Amino acid sequence: MSDYLVIVESPAKAKTIERYLGKKYKVKASMGHVRDLPKSQMGVDIQNDYEPKYITIRGKGSVIKELKAAAKKAKKVFLAADPDREGEAIAWHLAHLLDLNTDSPCRVVFNEITKDAIKQSFEQPRAINMHLVHAQQARRVLDRLVGYNISPLLWKKVKKGLSAGRVQSVALRLIIDREKEIQSFQPEEYWTIQGTFVKGNDVFEAQFYRLDSETFDLKTEQDVQHVLSHIQGNEFVVTAVTKKERKRNPVAPFITSSLQQEAARKLNFRTKKTMMVAQQLYEGIDLGSEGTVGLITYMRTDSMRVSESAQQEAMQYIEQTFGTSYVATEKRKEKQKANAQDAHEAIRPTSVWRHPSAIKPYVTRDQYQLYKLIWERFIASQMAPAVLDTVAIELSNGSVVFRATGSTVKFPGFMKVYVEGTDDPKDEQQRLLPDFVEGERVFSKDIEGKQHFTQPPPRYTEARLVKTLEELGIGRPSTYAPTLDTIQKRNYVTLENKRFVPTELGEIVLDLMMQFFPEILDVEFTAKMEKNLDDIEEGKVEWVRIIDEFYREFEKRLKIAEVEMEKVEIADESADVDCDVCGSPMVYKMGRFGKFIACSNFPQCRHTKAIVKDIGVKCPRCHEGNIVERKSKKKRMFYGCDRFPTCDFVSWDKPISRPCPKCGGMLVEKKGKKSVLIQCTQCEYHEQQ
Repeated sequence: MSDYLVIVESPAKAKTIERYLGKKYKVKASMGHVRDLPKSQMGVDIQNDYEPKYITIRGKGSVIKELKAAAKKAKKVFLAADPDREGEAIAWHLAHLLDLNTDSPCRVVFNEITKDAIKQSFEQPRAINMHLVHAQQARRVLDRLVGYNISPLLWKKVKKGLSAGRVQSVALRLIIDREKEIQSFQPEEYWTIQGTFVKGNDVFEAQFYRLDSETFDLKTEQDVQHVLSHIQGNEFVVTAVTKKERKRNPVAPFITSSLQQEAARKLNFRTKKTMMVAQQLYEGIDLGSEGTVGLITYMRTDSMRVSESAQQEAMQYIEQTFGTSYVATEKRKEKQKANAQDAHEAIRPTSVWRHPSAIKPYVTRDQYQLYKLIWERFIASQMAPAVLDTVAIELSNGSVVFRATGSTVKFPGFMKVYVEGTDDPKDEQQRLLPDFVEGERVFSKDIEGKQHFTQPPPRYTEARLVKTLEELGIGRPSTYAPTLDTIQKRNYVTLENKRFVPTELGEIVLDLMMQFFPEILDVEFTAKMEKNLDDIEEGKVEWVRIIDEFYREFEKRLKIAEVEMEKVEIADESADVDCDVCGSPMVYKMGRFGKFIACSNFPQCRHTKAIVKDIGVKCPRCHEGNIVERKSKKKRMFYGCDRFPTCDFVSWDKPISRPCPKCGGMLVEKKGKKSVLIQCTQCEYHEQQ
């Protein structure tokens, strides 16, 4: 019999922890939350200080029964759920179900699943932190009061299946406000003058800078011609050479939002995928003879703090691998957010000695890529700054001055390991210039004016929206991914070229919310509510007071909306095809799993079709059907004949229209990171694209 029972959320986490604790400890998983508010009703007693009416989650009965039986046999029970509000709430619910004293030292927390961290946490168990529990409970009650009151109203006035929430509504507003900016944007014409110059064997570029000692705006082609008319011949003199040494500091280690942004830029990961893979790395991966190991620290964090031991370990690694000059000479103090939970750490590897290449044989491609990103970012954050030599030169021809800038890396520092990504690939380009001295002569090879137009602000990507929400103080590390997921599931927005585009439905819902519930869409109001939740967590304010202040005003608006909100009819969009069964026009519909085509004669005719994209290639098997894009149950793209099930042709790789020049077989595209390989499916023929 085990002396001690330890309860965590997941079997993967349980497996990793159990190997560190020894035979006296039995580790079991609660499989996440065990109690929650009921789905069928609001579950909040408004008249009784907003008391939540918790019920056991359906399907958790056997888990709870098993945990109760194990708890009876154990001398002591430890609750080791994640170190945040959600984890504290899980521990509190478990304590309630298992009749544990919440004031007793039954709670253990750790930011990383390593032997030392776990040993230390079990040496210092504590009572359940009720301030954390109340903060989580307040968020849950707030979301219920908003969602379970507004959503039925939207079902009645717009359509069934809609929802409204505090954070998701603000995210939707940001997307729609940006779309309005784009639609109302008036492009303005402007010009630049680009020159290609030659110095010996070197060719470089410079841009028009000024005319007659003054900067000169080029708004029209006439302005360009005016400047060009002042240039005499093709000889220019170097009239100024300015050299400077510039330091570039490494970026801070990851927090949740920056990890989501960088994984989107560098790995093309969606926010939901980033968090799923990070959770796997945190909970533990089987590394063969080393056993199951937690590879990174806790992934839901807004703290940039790094433990002293982790800093020392990183310094040793950097010195041994790159040399003393690459070690940061002074400890950087990262600027913390005002509301950061500093008990946490930044996201980092649990050991810098566990190089990405060492774990590669044991992990999936996604796990390897994300671990490598986290490992490199952390190592770089502890390294010396890079030193860049920057140079700016001015080239004169009479009163016309061109300017060129460039930089070279004098000392790579942290850049030897990692450089932060950017949303604009042009920002990453480095321009090199030849050496110049004042008085030198260079010659123009080509000078031309280029017409440009100002561009509207870009639509939000997932990464950019997360960054904006974070900057505005809206949401927390645990809420970003679910928020973006929800607004897409409700068909309020779609993703086009990885950017959010609002739908007609999203705009209708936002208009109604703006009309009747403006506070919920107010950025400052929502950010203030997040601050209130932080104050509850810190014990500065009672949670019931915060809820009551919100609900008293919200209830007034709700009563007005129930009377005055008008019903909105949304016409179905035509699919431009007729029903194969009854001949009626078919229309686009939105279901649980996305958009599909349905007969407009519903419910008399229930015929539906999946939306497929024709790639313009005839089926190589039956030669009658066309190849269309399809998705597997796991959302992976594949290609098949549109005559299925009559023709069962399928391919994971995209077929192309021309046959193999060698054997006449089918050619397919195989996409790599930076190139596309065209390959025959029947012989060894291939070509690079």
